[in-house]
Amino acid sequence: MAFYPPVGFHFAVRFGISDQDNDTRFQSVSGLSVEYETETINEGGENRFVHEIPVRTSYSNLVLKRGMMVDSAVVNWCIDAFENRSFQPTDLQVILLNENHEPLRTWSVVRAWPKRWSVSDFNAEDNSIVIETLELSYRYYKLL
Repeated sequence: MAFYPPVGFHFAVRFGISDQDNDTRFQSVSGLSVEYETETINEGGENRFVHEIPVRTSYSNLVLKRGMMVDSAVVNWCIDAFENRSFQPTDLQVILLNENHEPLRTWSVVRAWPKRWSVSDFNAEDNSIVIETLELSYRYYKLL
């Protein structure tokens, strides 16, 4: 049996604050990355190199894009955070799906909160849909 790498266009995003099917559909997801912050230590008498020691992990912001939703629990969550300063962190899952709509890999994102919410420009000369972008900060993710 031949192995084929998974495709990156078949995925879903499930928020702990919403059970609406429309809140699982996004155009793109980016920011699932982790790296170590490091500390450099110079050793006395050793001039050929320095020691680089891992200190802690750092996660980039999660960026989600989709066509603008008017009736969305996720958008209401963002509006509540920005207008009322009511931050209610939630867990979410980014799920990569196979051709049978079954999960291949799941990233469980812990304690996400809205850091930025933007809407694309309106232009009467352009024939395009309105895209909303959600930028979320979170503590960490783990693979399930």
